[in-house]
Amino acid sequence: MRLALAYRPKSLDEIYGQEILAPNSPLRRMISSGKIPHLFFYGPAGCGKTSLSKLIASEIDAVYYELNATTLKIEEVRAIFKTHHNSLQKPLIFIDEVHRLSKTQQEVLLPYMESFAGIIIGASTENPYYTLTAGIRSRSYLFELHSLKNSDMRNLAIKVCQNEQIEIDDEALNYLVDSSGGDARAMLNLLEGASSANTKDDTDKKVDYKTLKFLRPFAVQSGSSEATTHYDLTSAMIKSIRGSDIDASIYYLARLIEGGESAAFIVRRLAIIASEDIGNANPNAITIASSAMNIVEHIGYPEAKITLSQLVIYLASSPKSNSAYMAINDALQSVRDGNIMDIPAPIKPNASSYLYPHSYGGWCEQKYMSKKMKFYTSSKVGFEKTLDEWHSKITKKS
Repeated sequence: MRLALAYRPKSLDEIYGQEILAPNSPLRRMISSGKIPHLFFYGPAGCGKTSLSKLIASEIDAVYYELNATTLKIEEVRAIFKTHHNSLQKPLIFIDEVHRLSKTQQEVLLPYMESFAGIIIGASTENPYYTLTAGIRSRSYLFELHSLKNSDMRNLAIKVCQNEQIEIDDEALNYLVDSSGGDARAMLNLLEGASSANTKDDTDKKVDYKTLKFLRPFAVQSGSSEATTHYDLTSAMIKSIRGSDIDASIYYLARLIEGGESAAFIVRRLAIIASEDIGNANPNAITIASSAMNIVEHIGYPEAKITLSQLVIYLASSPKSNSAYMAINDALQSVRDGNIMDIPAPIKPNASSYLYPHSYGGWCEQKYMSKKMKFYTSSKVGFEKTLDEWHSKITKKS
């Protein structure tokens, strides 16, 4: 819409609320020097990802191309780079919804990124780290952008109303800002729609609360403010489940759903909780979470809210253990600290000295590590107590 386009930031200084763009930040210095690496930005809608990419292209005088991963054609990418082959001006290719890039698409981009035939900037509302290949990640930097603060949103709204001579009272202004959930584009689109609905001619523009509420009955982020952003609500839900508070867990789930959070994002977070916070204290939790992921993928909203509610209640009610989480973290840290041991000869491939446990009643004494190290400590909670008993009997320690 017109206002959202007209009031897009014209310079990096006009991008509100992003610490990565502070005047002396490393990213800002990179842009100032003209030495731009490949970049990937992720964050909620309306926080300035596309505007930032366009401003970077303008700052370094690059030819700007805007693509979308869902419709990106390999031939299109190759044609862009062919056009700029041997050109002094490199292209900057912006790819929206970058988390949807297929492996094939990424493989096509990789050699161009490696040779710096152009600059690739990607954007997504989801963290694309795990959907990008190791090759892409190693040749780029990933930055998170955040929803705009209410104070920044309010300043922008007042500025636009003054410039456009739109009359708005405090009640309407508060709802306009609070209901937009840090999404500047959504706020300006609502302001424009309300202004058009109430204006007979360009000389008398008014926006009132009643019209705003009619056009947007429910808040974009369900009234999220500076202290209760998308990320804060997600954290609150996770911590409530971890603390076994069923009602609090359901409340924050409702806030996320009402705020427009995707069912896919929520169920992924719940699946992580099933392993990180419950683990083998109730191993069925990960199975139920996996089933919920499949159901949510196929039915979506509004019915998916029931599945999410069922899963949240189950997880909050389950016994808790972070033993698996702690064990893998300790093992990873040990490897990073340089504990790289030789694999004992008996368990190397085709080793003649290997003792086959099944030939010894299911278990036999055998060396599996060059030196003994301990990473796992049972919480002795829920089913982990049963696993301890099983393991003790298997290894004849009881």
